[in-house]
Amino acid sequence: MRPPARRQPRRGRCWGGAGLLALAVVLAAGAAAADAPPATGAEYRTFYGASARLAVWVVAEIHLMLGAFVLGVPIVASILEIVGWRTGEARWDRLARELTGLLAAAFSTTAAFGGLLVFTLIGLYPRFMAFLTSVFHETYYAYALLFLAEGFTLYLYHYGWDRMRGRWKGLHVALGVLLNLWGTALMLIANAWVSWMMAPTGVERDTLRVVGTTWQAVANPLWIPLAIHRVLANVAFAGFVVGAYAAVGFLCARREAARAHYDWMGYVGNFVGLAALIPLPFAGYYLGREIYSASAVMGNNMMGGAFSWAFILQAVLIGILFVGGNYYLWIGMGRIGGAERYQPWIKYVNLVLLVSFAVWLTPRNIPLTGEEQASLGGQFHPLLKYFGLMAAKNAAVSFIILSTFFSFLLYRRGNKGRRRPFAEQGRASGLALGAGALVALAIPLWYARALLMLDPASLDLAAAQAGYFRLPAYLLLGQAALVPVSLVLTLRDRGPLAQGLVFAWTTLAAVFVLGVYGFVVMEKANPFLRHLAVAQWLMVLGCLLWNTLLDVLVFRGAAVAGAIRWGRMPARAQYTLVLLCVTIVMLMGLMGFIRSGLREDWHVYGVLQDTSPWAWTPTTAYMTRVVGAIVLGFLGLVGLVFWLAAPRAADDDGEAPA
Repeated sequence: MRPPARRQPRRGRCWGGAGLLALAVVLAAGAAAADAPPATGAEYRTFYGASARLAVWVVAEIHLMLGAFVLGVPIVASILEIVGWRTGEARWDRLARELTGLLAAAFSTTAAFGGLLVFTLIGLYPRFMAFLTSVFHETYYAYALLFLAEGFTLYLYHYGWDRMRGRWKGLHVALGVLLNLWGTALMLIANAWVSWMMAPTGVERDTLRVVGTTWQAVANPLWIPLAIHRVLANVAFAGFVVGAYAAVGFLCARREAARAHYDWMGYVGNFVGLAALIPLPFAGYYLGREIYSASAVMGNNMMGGAFSWAFILQAVLIGILFVGGNYYLWIGMGRIGGAERYQPWIKYVNLVLLVSFAVWLTPRNIPLTGEEQASLGGQFHPLLKYFGLMAAKNAAVSFIILSTFFSFLLYRRGNKGRRRPFAEQGRASGLALGAGALVALAIPLWYARALLMLDPASLDLAAAQAGYFRLPAYLLLGQAALVPVSLVLTLRDRGPLAQGLVFAWTTLAAVFVLGVYGFVVMEKANPFLRHLAVAQWLMVLGCLLWNTLLDVLVFRGAAVAGAIRWGRMPARAQYTLVLLCVTIVMLMGLMGFIRSGLREDWHVYGVLQDTSPWAWTPTTAYMTRVVGAIVLGFLGLVGLVFWLAAPRAADDDGEAPA
């Protein structure tokens, strides 16, 4: 039997109380510090005699992880509900409701840690908080009101699920969209604070006097790049955490229907995580490029200085996510009737992933002794001399993304049989194909034109060096020319051939041609390397978008070659989902350290210096111990929250996904 409905409001009062507490804290902080001069009072205090920075680090990171889950899950849940609403399939609606149940339970914990973080910052760093408030106090009140709106909307969305059925379902869907708008606005405001600390605007560096408007401080150079990166990271984070939740439910389930439910839930979580992870390197490169543009010193420290080894760890963790996500897909093909025909491809995809992974994590600056340098004939190992450079890494990550996308295509086609002629798919498919073709054409044409019109002087290059701009531009034009060709092939029911041509061209051009050409550019026209990388990213991105649309339309209404046997997954597949969750949590902790640590001994980079006893850059060993402890604490906390709020819908109704 289901738990009595009268027990549910207790949880609502819990998160509502925590939300009011966080609201009161934010308003109190703004009121107390809005008019305080930046230099009054104590500058630093200890946390009961211990390091104040360590205390803030732990609390802020756990709050960030919880916030990522709370912001990512509504996006997933809202999309699932819309799919269920439009298709009429109840399983999507049930899954969206189950995810929202997890969200309601995690919201109170997120709010509590947010309040704790505000108290900790005000108590331990009063001078810094007074200065930050003098710049952003107007945003504090908006943040508090948005938080209240998000909590109220979440209350209506979660507890109004049953009441808003039938003719009221559209209103409930609108509430889900509104919930995501509030959450995104909250994230944008918080991102403005932390991105401004890295690239401050509107303040005099000598006097600390605010000379700009609040909007000028909000719209700093890193605001939008960081926001794009965080949205994708939050969705990937939420997807993998949901996958781990489903894996534990699968392993603990006693009934076949429950295992089928959690198997499907785990697949959806992994799909969401990988789908957001694939474009994440694009956003990461964009953010890194803007950081370097804002401060070349910060950019050099990030990729070639104190934080270079942290990025090697990042490469390892991201590689685990891609390899683990692909491995789960390959295991999942065993539950699909007819997918065995694609099994021979797996070993080739696996080889590409492992080789590209090895290139991606290869460091550039391993120290060598004098004897080792003499034996190798140089400062660097021959492999590191080439594979440790960005030209090789850009090609490797492009190959990883394309290989993962190829795994998606194989999984999607696992049980697809005879395809339906495109002429029978109706006008909507034709309109979608035409609109997609315009987008796929616009992306390469836009950047090819930009490269051909690029002034070499803007990159401190001579006019003769403009010839290095032409090859990537011509390759972009070649990809654009393939779009109408693939369009005609699709209309003639040769969709797989159209996909293969686009995929092969992108792999050849972005990975092999531009990957090798990058070494030439680094030697002959190094400032152009950033534009070359953008050309690679845009080619890969255009291929993913266009091929995804083609795949959806080509196999729309195709005959089913075999049924999907949900629940027929081995235990190692569930352990893979748990591994992906642990890895993404470690990655979130690592990247939080890098983003904050790039400021080194500055609270606000180049403006307000950190003169506390803890103003030193942590070593990699110290960072791993702290981040490891944070990961264990977060996983334990989330495990407890999920256990208390765990739904029993799958065991109660005995329904399995179709």
